[in-house]
Amino acid sequence: MSQINIAPPPTIRRQTGAGGKSFIDYKQTEELRRMLTPNGKMLSRKRLSLSAADQRMVATAIKRARFLALLPFTNAAS
Repeated sequence: MSQINIAPPPTIRRQTGAGGKSFIDYKQTEELRRMLTPNGKMLSRKRLSLSAADQRMVATAIKRARFLALLPFTNAAS
């Protein structure tokens, strides 16, 4: 049988805000970029091994980074 080498999912560093809530910082572009496909889509929860709450926080962080032009919306190779 052939084995496929699957890279481990990227780790997420949560930060705690002033009110005690945890969040994922949108300025961590390298960690967020590893959660995207080469075409710019987000990877699934199953592939990233995230909970639903973590996936929502990652989605919000990616959307904020895209709005501030820290991450691309799509692949620029087209």
